[in-house]
Amino acid sequence: MSYVVAVRALCEFTAKQGDLDLRFTPSPTAQEGIAGHATVTARRGPGYQAEVALSGGHGPLLVRGRADGYDPAQNLIEEIKTYRGQFASIPDNHRHLHWAQLRVYGHLLCAQQQLERVNLALVYYDIGSGAETVLRATREAHELAALFADHCQRFVAWAEQELAHRGARDEALAALRFPHAEFRTGQRQLAKAVFQANASGRCLLAQAPTGIGKTVGSLFPVLKAAPQQRIDKVLFLAAKTPGRQLALDAAATLGRGTPLRVLELTAREKACEHPENSCHGESCPLARGFYDRLPAARQAALTHVTLDRAALREVGLAHAVCPYYLGSEMARWSDVIVGDYNYWFDAGAMLHGLALANQWRVSVLVDEAHNMVSRARSMFTASLERGTLRSARAAAPPLAKKALGRVARAWSALDKEHGAPYQVLPALPEPLLDALQAAASAITDHLAERPGPLDPALQRFYFDALHFARLADSFASHSLCDFTRDGRDSALCIRNVVPAPFLKSRFALAHSTTLFSATLSPWHYHADALGLPEDTAWIDVDSPFSSEQLAVRVASRISTRYQHRAASLAPIAELMASQYRERPGNYLAFFSSFDYLEQAAALFAERHPGIPAWLQGRRMNEAERAGFVARFVPGGRGIGFAVLGGAFGEGIDLPGERLIGAFIATLGLPQVNPVNEQLRQRLEEAFGAGYDYTYLYPGIQKVVQAAGRVVRTMADHGVVVLIDDRFDQPRVRELLPRWWGIGRMPGAA
Repeated sequence: MSYVVAVRALCEFTAKQGDLDLRFTPSPTAQEGIAGHATVTARRGPGYQAEVALSGGHGPLLVRGRADGYDPAQNLIEEIKTYRGQFASIPDNHRHLHWAQLRVYGHLLCAQQQLERVNLALVYYDIGSGAETVLRATREAHELAALFADHCQRFVAWAEQELAHRGARDEALAALRFPHAEFRTGQRQLAKAVFQANASGRCLLAQAPTGIGKTVGSLFPVLKAAPQQRIDKVLFLAAKTPGRQLALDAAATLGRGTPLRVLELTAREKACEHPENSCHGESCPLARGFYDRLPAARQAALTHVTLDRAALREVGLAHAVCPYYLGSEMARWSDVIVGDYNYWFDAGAMLHGLALANQWRVSVLVDEAHNMVSRARSMFTASLERGTLRSARAAAPPLAKKALGRVARAWSALDKEHGAPYQVLPALPEPLLDALQAAASAITDHLAERPGPLDPALQRFYFDALHFARLADSFASHSLCDFTRDGRDSALCIRNVVPAPFLKSRFALAHSTTLFSATLSPWHYHADALGLPEDTAWIDVDSPFSSEQLAVRVASRISTRYQHRAASLAPIAELMASQYRERPGNYLAFFSSFDYLEQAAALFAERHPGIPAWLQGRRMNEAERAGFVARFVPGGRGIGFAVLGGAFGEGIDLPGERLIGAFIATLGLPQVNPVNEQLRQRLEEAFGAGYDYTYLYPGIQKVVQAAGRVVRTMADHGVVVLIDDRFDQPRVRELLPRWWGIGRMPGAA
């Protein structure tokens, strides 16, 4: 069995040395890099070959890659690197790595074409000026063979270790047994569907109720399928920290007694040990000599079956390397990777880039996937604010200040042309966009000449401008450009409406993707918005719970529509007090906004001062959120007031007497405003279901998620009161869970 490794991956393993240096430098974008390569190769003469596929073996290794170019007439092989600014600013350790890659390609070419020697050219192309700096050398084939052998010998021990690990892992997973005595109701159904999706290489949308053990029920079948389907990595992606912790716990349970390697990827700001320092060796001690100490840290990391945040920190500090970037390195050598959606779906997603470069076979599990539409829209949305521009101008160096002045004048023209508070522009404002790109180039040139930290206000605008420009390049009917005025300030936004065009490549690259949640109905809404393949399977998993466990009642004589809210407050207060007196205990009461919540809580406290109540605040920190949840104790009594769709509407687990009921005083429909009305119009044009896709489906998802907090285990019993007459409408009822037994509360008025 051969271990396949890319030339770049081999050299990064064996030839990287020195400091970790992540000071922001104006490096070319991926698109600029591709364009730069094309420019250089187009300058070459006839007979020049671009993207030359090469491969060769050494013991158990099969090394392969594509050399940037080869000129047979000169017997010259080239490695092309794009950059911005001053050539002298390219770090020596970068050039060392580039030469290593070129020499490996040189060896592979000599071996493939039986050459005695080859000319080597390391070509540095300046994106800004179009100039080439070429470093040349001539090497004998036997010299290159020796260098190649040296790289391989330093990697082969690791490769043999990895081959042994993969064999042991697959053997253990083939014999894997479900970790519990039996499946819960619905859990086997989910597991079977996930296994079949991986066996057939398809995507799956799985609506599975809370309480069946979705995490284990989805992870187990993927691991079981991994040996036969030759799956390299399982990615478990979750929107929030509790979901990631459940995945780590499930992986630890499933992998007990096996060599399964599990990694948690944590946001950089949470993992950074020295947030006051910059990410380079002159500032941070954990960046200094990072690559020199990485091999020992990498080997030590493998002694931990689960590399969660704490374990990465322990290993990193023991070897004086950055724990966050150690985690990024260990993504290459882990079997199950747990992290946020952005690691796979974002424009510059790390795991997607690694999978593409290393040709990994990946199975992706997306937890709480009802969040994916809104999260994906935010990934491909960019906004610029005039206030940020003013702050950037005040802090800019002279050349950038002049360019930002042109942006300000173009913005003023836009202000004069569009006087309405909110307006969708018929096209991108080209004069402003041109000025914006010129300003970004000016700041880039400044950074290239004077590397160093930017003023925070200037840096924020610069990053916003770069993001905006990238999305402008791909602007199409999937997005809109809107202009908002608020007094002196205004904002320009490229707002994504349908993320499908951006996500299709992610689903195509994965061997299989399973998206699961308790609220994925109707399936076509998610399939359309996310761009799932046409052969995506759909399953609505049976609930383990019965209608006897959850009394669902509709207060159909109350309207919570905006114009009726003042009149609804007193009836809602009496309904809640009546239910509390009938069965005292812990309840959650959900409202559509903080204003509505605060009004309802104030009246409730006035009329029923003997019933304990506590409120979700508008900007609660992590400790305050934990304190809110801590009030729900077994045997406790009172009502927590919360916003539907907020921090307490999903992702919290309050089994047994910790929560015995919920009041949901709204359909959860998003606010009717100019932005949402534009979404409705665009979605109507795209799918013929603008109102449903913008308002109804997202709203009902929040309702079902909130109601799902009440019954969490087979021993739980509770009540959910749906407060609004629209819950009696057939089109709303059919979106609610099938197992609910819904009745009316005739005395709710």
